[in-house]
Amino acid sequence: MLVSLAGCAGGNTTADPTGTIQHSTTISWAASTSTVLGYNVYRGVQSGGPYTQMNEVLDVGTNYVDNTVQSGQTYYYVVTAEGTNGLESVYSSEVVMVIPIP
Repeated sequence: MLVSLAGCAGGNTTADPTGTIQHSTTISWAASTSTVLGYNVYRGVQSGGPYTQMNEVLDVGTNYVDNTVQSGQTYYYVVTAEGTNGLESVYSSEVVMVIPIP
């Protein structure tokens, strides 16, 4: 099982009615060519990890929206696939996302 990150969409910035700035970013990856149950998304704050799993249940799609990013921070993402045998793949290649300061 191999997972290839397609990249991160640029950080999205919105303001709620009170004027509070909210950031998000979207991570996308190519589907595994093997039969899988789903994917896990991991995020770290330094290249090479350590990483923290972001999703609580397997993601069956190939996109993940991270609404917990903070202004001015840099994040590093990797994805794994979980096979029908319950085994998790190695990490995908890492992608980096820099969240702008509004």
